[in-house]
Amino acid sequence: MKLSRTLTAGLLAIAVNSAFAAGGPGVETTTQAFLQALEAGGGKPLETLSPKNARAALSGAQASVKVDLAGIQIERRSIEVEGRSLDIRVIRPEGAEGDLPVFMFFHGGGWVLGDYPTHERLIHDLVVGSGAAAVYVDYPPSPEAKFPTAINQAYGATRWVAEHGKQIGVDGSRLAVVGNSVGGNMAAVVAIKAKEAGTPKLRFQALLWPVTDADFSSGSYNRFAEGHFLTRGMMKWFWDNYTTDPQQRSDIHASPLRATLEQLQGLPPALVQTAEMDVLRDEGEAYARKLNAAGVPVTAVRYNGMIHDYGLLNVLAQVPSVRDAMSQAAQAIKQHLE
Repeated sequence: MKLSRTLTAGLLAIAVNSAFAAGGPGVETTTQAFLQALEAGGGKPLETLSPKNARAALSGAQASVKVDLAGIQIERRSIEVEGRSLDIRVIRPEGAEGDLPVFMFFHGGGWVLGDYPTHERLIHDLVVGSGAAAVYVDYPPSPEAKFPTAINQAYGATRWVAEHGKQIGVDGSRLAVVGNSVGGNMAAVVAIKAKEAGTPKLRFQALLWPVTDADFSSGSYNRFAEGHFLTRGMMKWFWDNYTTDPQQRSDIHASPLRATLEQLQGLPPALVQTAEMDVLRDEGEAYARKLNAAGVPVTAVRYNGMIHDYGLLNVLAQVPSVRDAMSQAAQAIKQHLE
């Protein structure tokens, strides 16, 4: 794949460590071209940027790729959660009528980066593929908001949709949680918090290449620490912005992998997708195994040749395995919300 000049320009502020070759044997071909463009860009490692500049880097890279966003309609709303105003977007298939089944969507970006525009194509694909509505939660980023502010607002928004869904044209009794990367962490934790509180009733959780543990020593962390888009240094920086408190990091509302089997029993069925060449691979798969051990119906799928955020990155949107992954997630949402 030949990357466009606009995309290459958008990637200049994102870098892989130049001491390590980008990608390598087994990386999907379009993904390999993307990693080589990152390496050639000569930008500073993301974790050395200010949060503002890091956010701009991701936004610029995503916006530089033209994607198909047809077939959805979007409504912006503000709701009150824990005494604060919280912005949401309701994304529906174009022309859909009546109260639709709905999934909450929590975006990735290490709690620091990301917003609706950077995730719109991913949300679009899930909405169009599932026929369900999505509620995108504009939770406050770190370091401006520290743990547990964002996760408490994510849970509060989920509970609001369950109780007031008709106000936004969705059926709050047919409700799922979905997220990518740290959004997958938040989806997993919202499911745990819903069990703890006894409400709301969730039908499904889709955890896309999720963060599940504040630990940087797994096999996949060691093998893919550099050169595969998401680095160990970046993840340490993300966690440092979210919380540096060891006790908070070990809390199951930050590291759901540390939950006991008893704490996981009775959670909604789960889909866990992971990427072969991702520092987060092992912790995502470990969480899937732990859900299974707790008796939770779980489908765990590793996408070989892929890197972290394969389903988010617009430059990879047309890769066949990415299309298959998005179709799998959308169909699972549809099946569980019928």
